[in-house]
Amino acid sequence: MVANKAPAPPVQPIRPAATVIVLREAARGFEIFMLKRTNRASFAGGMYVFPGGRVDGDDHLHKYDAVRTGPDERQAPQAEALGAQWRGYWVAGIRESFEEAGLLLAYRDGVLLSYANADERRRFDAYRQPLHGRTLRLFDICQREGLSLAVDRVHFHSRFVTPLGRPRRFDTRFFIAAAPEGQAGRHDEHETVDSVWVAPEEALSRHREGDFGLMNVTRLQLEGLASHRSAEAAIDAAARNRHFPVHRPVLPPGH
Repeated sequence: MVANKAPAPPVQPIRPAATVIVLREAARGFEIFMLKRTNRASFAGGMYVFPGGRVDGDDHLHKYDAVRTGPDERQAPQAEALGAQWRGYWVAGIRESFEEAGLLLAYRDGVLLSYANADERRRFDAYRQPLHGRTLRLFDICQREGLSLAVDRVHFHSRFVTPLGRPRRFDTRFFIAAAPEGQAGRHDEHETVDSVWVAPEEALSRHREGDFGLMNVTRLQLEGLASHRSAEAAIDAAARNRHFPVHRPVLPPGH
C-alpha cells in the first residue's frame, strides 16, 4: 500500500516587472525621483520606491517598433541580457514611469519631450489615469502626440527576484535614465501619495533614522548609485555596463 503524500504547496506566482530609476543633476551631486506608496497598498505599503510596475501583454507587441528609438548599438549587451522579451521590459519601464510619475521618456521631432508649457503639461497629465485604467495605451499616446519612446536613453541595470515566501513576487528589471529637462514628475495621488527628488545618501540616512521606508531591493540600488559623483557619471556607467547582476535573495527560516 502506498502512503498518501501530502499535497504539494501551491506554486507562488511571479510577475515580470520593470522599474526606472530616474536621475537629475543637483547643486551637490545628483537626485533620484522617488514615490511614496499609500499605506493601503497590498505591496510595499508606505514605502518609498522608484516608478515601476508589472509588464503587460500589450508592452510586448511589435507595433511598438514603429514608435521607439533604440536600443542603439551600445545597448546590444543590455538587450542580450534582457533576453527575447527585451521590448516588453523597455516599453513597460517607460509606460510605468509616465503612469506613476508623469515622467515620459520620449522624443518629439528628435528632441526629448519637455512639457513646453502649462497647457501641454496638463494635457499629458490627463493621459495618466486612462493609461492606468487600460482604457488608453501608450502606443495610442505616441501616435496622437507624434512621439517616439526614448529606449536609447533608458539603460538596463540589474535584475531582482522577490524571495519565495513573500505575499507577492516580482521578477523586476531595473533601468536607469536621466529626467528630461522640463519634466519634474509627480505622484498619482492614488497608488502613491507623495513624491520627492532626493540624493541617494540622504534617502539612505533618513532610512536609517526610520524616516524613509525602503525595501531591501531599493536600499541596495541606492547604495550602488551613491558611489557616483553625478547623474551623468551614473548614466554613463549604466550605458557602458556589461555586467548585469541577478539578485535572488532567500528568506531566512521563520520569515
